[in-house]
Amino acid sequence: MKHRVLFNMALVLLMLCVCLPMVAQPSSKAVETFIIDDFDSPDGRDWKWNVNASRFIAENFPKSAYVAGIPNSLKPFRDANAPEAKVFGVQVAFDRKGDNWFEIYPTDANGEIYEIPMKGIVSQFDFWVWGANYRYTLEMLVRDSDGCVRILPCCRTTFNGWKNIVVNVPGSIPQQSRLRSGPKTLTLVGFRVRTDPAEFVDDFAIYFDQLKYTTNTLNNIFDGYDLKSIDFDSVK
Repeated sequence: MKHRVLFNMALVLLMLCVCLPMVAQPSSKAVETFIIDDFDSPDGRDWKWNVNASRFIAENFPKSAYVAGIPNSLKPFRDANAPEAKVFGVQVAFDRKGDNWFEIYPTDANGEIYEIPMKGIVSQFDFWVWGANYRYTLEMLVRDSDGCVRILPCCRTTFNGWKNIVVNVPGSIPQQSRLRSGPKTLTLVGFRVRTDPAEFVDDFAIYFDQLKYTTNTLNNIFDGYDLKSIDFDSVK
């Protein structure tokens, strides 16, 4: 009798191990990586990058430009016949030390603020940043599906040259609205750089390259998804 009970328990556990992954595990094929901007072709996107700064910004600053450059780690992957590689750079100076900041954000063809929509459920952002060894803090700004701007800490720019930054998106940030009329995706608002109150602020530069994100593109798809956006006025 005891052996029969143990056999039945083992059989149940075996069935659970075999069956549960089939219904509970998401498809790894749905995970994709998309390039938001490689900064090589400023006129090839729906947006351009702009810069805004806090009140004590020095005269004629901030400055921004697309300049020739690429991290050494990315050179082996670049097509030899591709156009000249470029990065996006910003130069700032402030009139005094303190809680200074500047923001880098996309704008549309009319110069209006534009937020870049993501696909699916984003798990992380990945980009390269050039630091000048200043005690500044780099943050990424995203807007969730409830309309709230969330701050994702990226790094301190206390390094020289290029560094690859990977920013994980917490699962606590809502990325799809429960409402039919609600926002359907997470959007990228931009970047913010804050100065350390005791750090020098007379001349600072930062550059960005190869901005991309990883996402589960099928997470938002469900049986009957196509009915979510039906326009009843167009139904005959």
